[in-house]
Amino acid sequence: MSEAEPQSEKSPPEPGAADPQPEVTAQDPLAQARAKAEEHREAWLRALADADNARKRAQAEIAQARKFAAERVVEDLLPVMDSLEAALAQDSGDPAAVRAGVELTRKQLLGALEKAGVSAINAESGQKFDPYRHQAMAAVEADQEPNTVHAVLQKGYALHDRVVRPALVTVAKAKAVENGPGNPISDSNLESN
Repeated sequence: MSEAEPQSEKSPPEPGAADPQPEVTAQDPLAQARAKAEEHREAWLRALADADNARKRAQAEIAQARKFAAERVVEDLLPVMDSLEAALAQDSGDPAAVRAGVELTRKQLLGALEKAGVSAINAESGQKFDPYRHQAMAAVEADQEPNTVHAVLQKGYALHDRVVRPALVTVAKAKAVENGPGNPISDSNLESN
């Protein structure tokens, strides 16, 4: 019988037998790893959802900002509109009163534009032509240095430092030199060579 006992010890355990210790220690690290993996997956999904919600919220805020970006400018322009409507409602035949009203309305408009960051582009006769701030409409012969502003046809405006509308100007060009025997660039000199 002593031989039977060793065989029973070496035989595989019966199903449902109470010897769970070897199985628990072998499966415990695997179960812990699976639980941690599931926790990381859930945290990743939450972070992904949070990032998506933040992106959608930012897009909605940008859309709102674009939609109502001009609100402050409009608030500043409404008194100008009120002044213009009041001027049109007047039946005054006095040109001096109309002119004074127009000048006051212009000052209101300039104030509103300045609050919005709009400024006039400086373009004066004799000033160096700047192609980034001026638009040349014509080149005219003048008694001033070439490539300078000769006359301003229409004011230009900039929003902060960005040109919204360039100043329309005429530009001075050098006076034409008369063709003749003393002119080294005359057509007659070219034909004789």
